[in-house]
Amino acid sequence: MKFTLLTHSNELNKQSNTGQLVMEVLGSAAEQCCWDRLNPPAGLVEEIEAGGVALVYPGSCDDSNDNLSDFTHFILIDGTWHEARRIFQRSPYLRKARRIALKPASSSQYNLRRNQKEACLCTAECVIEILRRTGWVEHSDRLQERFLAFIRPPGAIRGAAIGQ
Repeated sequence: MKFTLLTHSNELNKQSNTGQLVMEVLGSAAEQCCWDRLNPPAGLVEEIEAGGVALVYPGSCDDSNDNLSDFTHFILIDGTWHEARRIFQRSPYLRKARRIALKPASSSQYNLRRNQKEACLCTAECVIEILRRTGWVEHSDRLQERFLAFIRPPGAIRGAAIGQ
């Protein structure tokens, strides 16, 4: 199992970015690539063209069932929804990947930014969902535990936006 976080440069130093949790918990099973419109990651482009890579992105998807076992490599665009939309639109190579949209059983618990999209998950929540659905329950539980501690630091008001 491999996760590639295609990260917008604005996200790299944000304290509210959950991609860092994925990197911490999954170690070598996760990689972070800084998105560059003019210089896409060559290895990632090759893997997409070879097949077996899924792009996790909301909206209409290429695969109508919820079976994720066909994939061993998942790409997630790590950024705000505005940044993610722009990355997807400006990266023709991403449209070559099989696109999947997660349909979570519950709504997002992410509370560190304003203007979150309804029925959409943050990066860490997407990875948690994929890990659960593919049988990596122990990793999913560890990431879930780390995520909950991250969004609800001791003494914080539950559900309060901390900032961008």
